[in-house]
Amino acid sequence: MGESCRKSTITAALHQSGLYGRVARRKPLLSARHMKARMEFAKKQLQGQDAIEGKMNAAKYRDILDKNLLQSVQDLRLGRRFTFQQDNDPKHTAKITKEWLHNNSVTVLEWPSQSPDLNPIEHLWRDLKIAVHQRLPSNLTELERICKEEWQRIPKSRCEKLVASFPKRLMAVLDQKGASTKY
Repeated sequence: MGESCRKSTITAALHQSGLYGRVARRKPLLSARHMKARMEFAKKQLQGQDAIEGKMNAAKYRDILDKNLLQSVQDLRLGRRFTFQQDNDPKHTAKITKEWLHNNSVTVLEWPSQSPDLNPIEHLWRDLKIAVHQRLPSNLTELERICKEEWQRIPKSRCEKLVASFPKRLMAVLDQKGASTKY
């Protein structure tokens, strides 16, 4: 016809003829069979992730202690009279962990529950998380490599400063009468 018209005119004419536009679904229609298959897939994949190194448990934690703690104590020249600090995570308080620590004569600092503000390493975990996030790892192998690289980049002075802040953290708890602190 050669004449131009507005979109609204065309839409009105189509509606008068009983024709209506539909937007395609963004999500597929899932039957009960589909949902069951998806659930099984998700569970299987999560179990597989646990089987690779993804999920920490008491046995893995004990192995880390076994491979690293006493060697680190020796490298740092702490002698046998050091106190090991960890929080109350279940893997830290598990029977096999306690047995390993006892068998290796490691003195453990008793730590109050729900006290991340007292723990200087929480700041290091935050630093690490930010640094790793900025590098945008695209897979598990790259994530592990970047975590190790960024952990090595944390300056010793940062660790020393956080450890030195422990008395201030304790005073802050007293000032707050046991309530949460700014740390």
